Order: sequence, then structure tokens, then C-alpha cells
Amino acid sequence: MDTDNTSALGAALDRVLDGGVRSVFQPIVDLDSDCVVAYEALARGPEGPLERPDTMFAAARAAGRLAELDEACRAAAFRGAVAHGLLAPTTVFVNVEPDVLDSAPLADLLAIADTAPRELRVVLEVTERALAARPAELLRTVERVRALGWGIALDDVGADPMSLSFMPLLRPDVVKLDLRLVQGSPGPEVAQVMNAVNAYAESTGALVLAEGIENAEHLATARSLGASLGQGWLFGRPESAPSLDRPSTELFLPSPEPVDVDEAGNGSPFGCLPEGTRLRFSPKSLLVELSKQLEREAVRVGETCVVAATFQEARNVTPATERRYAELAEATGFVCAVGEGLDAEPLPGIRGATLSPTDPVRDEWDVVVLGPHFSAALLARDLGSTGPDMDRQFEYALTYERTTVVQAARALLSRVAPRPAAVLPAPVLAPVLAHDPAPAPFIPSPRRPESDHRVHLEDLRATDAVTGLPGRLRTESLLEVAAWNARSGGDVLGVLTVDLDGVDAVADRLGDAAADHLLRAAAQRLRGRLRHGDLVGRLGRARFAAAVPWLAPATAGRETARIAGALADAMSGPFVVAGEEVVLGVRVGSALCPADADDVTDLLDVAATGTAAVLR
Repeated sequence: MDTDNTSALGAALDRVLDGGVRSVFQPIVDLDSDCVVAYEALARGPEGPLERPDTMFAAARAAGRLAELDEACRAAAFRGAVAHGLLAPTTVFVNVEPDVLDSAPLADLLAIADTAPRELRVVLEVTERALAARPAELLRTVERVRALGWGIALDDVGADPMSLSFMPLLRPDVVKLDLRLVQGSPGPEVAQVMNAVNAYAESTGALVLAEGIENAEHLATARSLGASLGQGWLFGRPESAPSLDRPSTELFLPSPEPVDVDEAGNGSPFGCLPEGTRLRFSPKSLLVELSKQLEREAVRVGETCVVAATFQEARNVTPATERRYAELAEATGFVCAVGEGLDAEPLPGIRGATLSPTDPVRDEWDVVVLGPHFSAALLARDLGSTGPDMDRQFEYALTYERTTVVQAARALLSRVAPRPAAVLPAPVLAPVLAHDPAPAPFIPSPRRPESDHRVHLEDLRATDAVTGLPGRLRTESLLEVAAWNARSGGDVLGVLTVDLDGVDAVADRLGDAAADHLLRAAAQRLRGRLRHGDLVGRLGRARFAAAVPWLAPATAGRETARIAGALADAMSGPFVVAGEEVVLGVRVGSALCPADADDVTDLLDVAATGTAAVLR
């Protein structure tokens, strides 16, 4: 952008912030009575280059004046509501810009609450963008808004799975469905959203509002999705002076009990256990295994899941822990970890915060998993025993009681530091405060952006892109599950490694595409020699792993050796690549769990150094 344009936009922004923001209002309708129950305030700038909300917010963000604009938009919304008589029983929906939650955003709200007519009823809207960037600030903002007697709406639900993850933590009174759910066709993504939203609404009494209703077909879809409120051009477009001749009625919101988040921040997850909870005693070694099991449950729940954990000290984040939490960050909606010496992003994709030595959480071992239909928490307290690290004693409880799990998650998230500026998401040109729904086809929400700070991405993939097998971290995680089952169930797990020699030579001679074809063919042969319930995954460039569970102890050694020979035979035959026959060097090793080792890393090491089958 040249200097003249920059100067012109700067001058235009000055005019915007000097009283140039105005509000337009769009009706929100009760779908059963067809009465208006609320209006949403949408911001507009003065006529000129910053009239549209996207350009107005982009300019403010670039100039470092986003907080000023956010406050000006809310003030304009309240002034306009009073001027046009949008008072009780009508409610006004206004928005908060996520990026300013840490800069005293409620000073203007408190002032307005003191001076505005008591008949002004307000619902504050937040979006999932605030959830990832500033969870602690968002939780505090929500509770302070509730203290004013105002309601909370969670906007754009369905645009990102993270909004589903945070519903039980934010406890919104109104869940606003993204317009693509209403205007698109049914599919797995829609079903996932509606399962979560309806479960939340049923348990809390929250209202479901469908955006983007523009015709009778959209209205029918909104009703089928469970919406009782609607918004869109079918009911009216945003207007500076909304028509008040449509019938209106009162919007009744649920009344959740207030939560003192500041007090929760001084408390701890272990302190959330109800009085009289039966506590058990355990060495650290058992807590490690219980934690891994909860992590596996979180991966199963997937991208609608929140995971929060404590590590006491940074030194407890071992390489094995890093691998597990890298997979959690990739598979779930939000992961945070706190501990003495941890920073705002202790691992790629993980949010965090350091703990002071006096913080009660410093002496806890907590793993909290919270999804729309699953909740569990391991809450433990260090008893200060001495001796070997894995023998240290804790008192603990494993609870699936949802209220306790939610409180424990909130206690940990209240400690999470704001996301570092270096990894904030790119500016969004259609800000929360002022987007006008327009027709758009439903596009399934993509996974979270793989930004520059996400290195070693091939290792993080749940599915290997070349072979279609589980990738390295997913394979190791599945092996951990199988090893746990073997240790606890009395069966034997056979673990095999398959190393191929000659793949790089094929790539050098025939190209990478030919080498990929070779690896896919090798994966197919491995699958063909294993049972349906056996595991096969890719560990590296030309290295695979297989696991054969549920072997009888008396015959496990012989059976594993037989399978190793079968895999070696499968790999030893020639492959046809680019019209040529290719013969690879093959080495298959094996190990038994728990006889040879009971840890995945050790099992793979034993298999790699064994001599079960070597062919050339």
C-alpha cells in the first residue's frame, strides 16, 4: 500500500473513532410465535473507504487501535438501541472482539451499565477465535458480564470444532449456529455439530439460534436442527431504524449459577473434588498409565475435545510426553499444560503457563478430558514422599462426574497465558462485530491451520499420506494401548518391526513417485499377511511396525516367530515398479510384551536388535 493510501486510511480511521461508528439492527425471531425477541447490533463506519466492517476492523488492527474501535462499536450499539426504543422486553445482541479481551474491555460496559436505562437487556456474543487466543481472559469476561445481569451467546458454532469443545466451559445462554449449517446439505460434520449442541441445550436449557435463514427451505432446516430462534433476510435485513410494527415478545434465557473465575484461579482442580470423595493412594508409575489412558480417550473424542494437564515442573515433560502431546494437539480441539518453568507455548500447538512455587497446582498431577459426550479427570496431589521418582506417592481420584470435570478444566484454563503474538492467527477481515450473513454453500470446516510453528508435520499425521497406514505417532499410540491391554489382561502382545533396504535407491534411479508406489505396495503386502484385528503402521521412511495382540502365553513366542517369517516372505518377493522388477533387502525383528519389555520404546528397540528374520 503506498504512502498516500496509508495516510488516507489513517485519516479515515480517525474519523471512525471520532464518533463515526453507527449501528444497524437485524431482528431475531422466535420460530414458534414468529415474534421478534431481539435485535443484533452490527457496526458500520461513515461513508467512504471504511464504511464496510471488514475494512474498518482491518485498518484498526493494522494501526494497533482495535480496542478503541471495539469500544466505539459497542457504545454505538447501546446508543442506537436506546434511541430506537429497543428496550425490554426486547433484547439487544452485541459483540466483543476476541483480540482485545486482555485490555480491560469491560470498562465501557460497566460505565454503560451504570448509566443505561434498566430496560436495556443485553446478550454479549463471543466467538471461537477468543477461545484459542485468550481462554483465561474469556472466562473472566463471561463471568463479569453475567454479574451485570446480561446473557452470553456463543457465535458461529459449527464453523470450527473448538466452539463445541468450549460450550460447557463458557455455559452460553444462546448457541448461534453458523449459517452454513442452515444453508448447506446434511453430512457428518452437521451431525457432529448437532449432536454436541443438542446435548448441551438439553442439559442446560440453552436456546439454539440459527443464522442465515433466507427462505422457507432454510427455515425448515433450522427447525430440523433444533433451533427455536432464527435470524436472516427472511425476517428482515439490517436497518438503521428497525421497524417496530412486527409483534414482539420477551426472550427468556436460562439462569446459570455465577462462577467466580478469579477464585477458581486461586483454587485447584484437586480442590474441585466434592467433599467426601473417596481418595486412593498410588505411586507415580500408575498415574502415568492412567494419564495415558485418558489421553487415548481424548484422541478418540477428537477435535471437539479439550485437554488440560499439569506437569508440576518442566523437567517432567519428557521426550515420550512430547510425542504423546504432539498427537493430542493434532487430534483434539484444544490442549493446555501448566507447570513451573513452562511457557505460553511449551510445545507446538500446546497452550501453557508457568506456575509459581506457591501455586497449589504446583503439587498436583491433573489430567482433564472434556468433550460434548465424554468427561473424565484424574486429579492427584503429591504426598511429598522420597525415593525413586516412579515410586513417589500421590493421593488421587478418577472421576467421570461432569460438573467436577468442568470445574477442574475451568480452574486450569484460568491459568493459561495469552497466546504469544508471534503465533496469533492471521487477521480475519470479517470481524465478529459486523458480518452480514449472505448466501454461501456449506463447506466442511477444515482442520486447524498448519502454521509455521508446526514443524515435523509428517510425524504428527494420524494417517501416513503415502501408504494410508497410521503414521508414526499414531502407531506408537496404538502400540501403547495394545501394551496396556497385554499388561492388564494377562495376554501377550507380539511386536514386529520391518525394515526395507533399497527404497532410496529406487527413488534415486526412478524418482520419488516410483518409491512411493513401492512403499504402498509393501504396505498392502503387510496388511495381507496379518489378521483383521492386528496393527500395522509406518514408523519411518522404510520402516514399518506390526502388533499381534491376544496371544496365549504358552504359544506366543512360536506364533510371533511364524508371523515374522510370513512378513519376511511377503517382502522378499520382487516388486514391479515402473515396469521393472525390484528386490528389496528385508529385516524383520520381533519382541514380546511383557516378557521382553512393557514399554513401547523398549519393545521397538528389542525388535530392532533382534534376529527374527533377515533376507536379502
